[in-house]
Amino acid sequence: MTRISHTLLRLSALLLIAGLALTGWTYWFKASDRPLHQRYQFEEVTTGDLTQTVTANGTVNPVGLVNVGTQVSGTVRKLYVDFNDRVKAGQVLLELDPTTTQAAVEQSSGELANARATLRLARADEQRMRELFAQEYVSRQDLDKAVQAREAAEAQVRTAQGKLMRDRANLGYTVIRSPVSGVVVSREVDLGQTVAASFQTPTLFKIARDLSRMQIDSNVAEADIGKVRTGQLVRFTVDAYPERRFEGRVQQIRLAPITQQNVVTYNVVVEVSNPDLVLMPGMTAYLSIVTDQVENALLVPNAALRFKPSDLKAGDAKSSDTKAGDGRSGAAGGGSGGQSGAPTSGRGMNGGPKRPTVPTNPTVYVARDEAVVPVVIQIGISDGRRTVVKSGDLKPGDRVAVEELLSDRKQSPGGTQQPFRIRAF
Repeated sequence: MTRISHTLLRLSALLLIAGLALTGWTYWFKASDRPLHQRYQFEEVTTGDLTQTVTANGTVNPVGLVNVGTQVSGTVRKLYVDFNDRVKAGQVLLELDPTTTQAAVEQSSGELANARATLRLARADEQRMRELFAQEYVSRQDLDKAVQAREAAEAQVRTAQGKLMRDRANLGYTVIRSPVSGVVVSREVDLGQTVAASFQTPTLFKIARDLSRMQIDSNVAEADIGKVRTGQLVRFTVDAYPERRFEGRVQQIRLAPITQQNVVTYNVVVEVSNPDLVLMPGMTAYLSIVTDQVENALLVPNAALRFKPSDLKAGDAKSSDTKAGDGRSGAAGGGSGGQSGAPTSGRGMNGGPKRPTVPTNPTVYVARDEAVVPVVIQIGISDGRRTVVKSGDLKPGDRVAVEELLSDRKQSPGGTQQPFRIRAF
């Protein structure tokens, strides 16, 4: 009796599974006969203007930024300017303590006076030696020694003069003057600070010549640098004014590559007019470089180019690849405008709708006669959302499929449609 009960339970379970499977298959088959607007989401082909851009980030910098340094070491004794002060060329910015350089000047002056006195004595000795040599009281060797002493004294005078000139120049360098007219954007020293110029020139101030003219140093990826040309229009924003759009022009594409973590970029310099001085040095700019644009073009959504019906058969795709490869995908069956020659309507051998083939060329699926028809097109530039259609059997107002809406299919994480499956419990 127990064995019969177990057999009945197994038969009941098998019948239940078979019934569920039959119900699911029937639901799927009926769903394939639903109207197109219940099976696919469509968007219309439109006409309009399209702009292709390259995006990048950059930093706003003054066009002429001069680093003012010092050639001598010393302690800052006086400061005459501060941040944001406007200065003129030759204006005194800072003074260093001149004690040591003044002492060096005094020492050099003394050495020069000593060298000149030695020279006067050497000249007098030479003159006496010449008179004595003429009277044959001294030898030629004695005269030559007097001449050599006079020449050495002259050399010592020139050496002392050069040292004095150097020390006087260093004394003048203790007064730091502005080399250009502009605005002080940075002050690197404070009163009483000691600056050392032993190995390299320390920076004391940074002066921007003209803040009404700025430049943006941006990094463009190597994949996009081939589209960038000098003179192209650049639109950008900054965080300080998110609602405002600024414009500039590509001024220079620097050839030196910048490699960071195996990523190669190139510095593109953008010139910007800043008449109201709202752009400040160091701001981060988000650039859109206009590389190409067309007017009144036929436009198709990019989602339509990525879309492919989920019920395609591998054999269909393979045969379509073969046709596209031998150049007959756009002419098969006498179709025009790149339309596939495969049947696009009617029913298959199993009574369901015929599944469309997918050419390897750029293809969109157009709603025509209650069926989605694959249409091969030639595309142009894109702005990331829409793409220009150069040729193909498309016209404004055509509806192209961008997504599948069958309720009996599940959306996979990658965006493709997966068939509905019944789990056995």
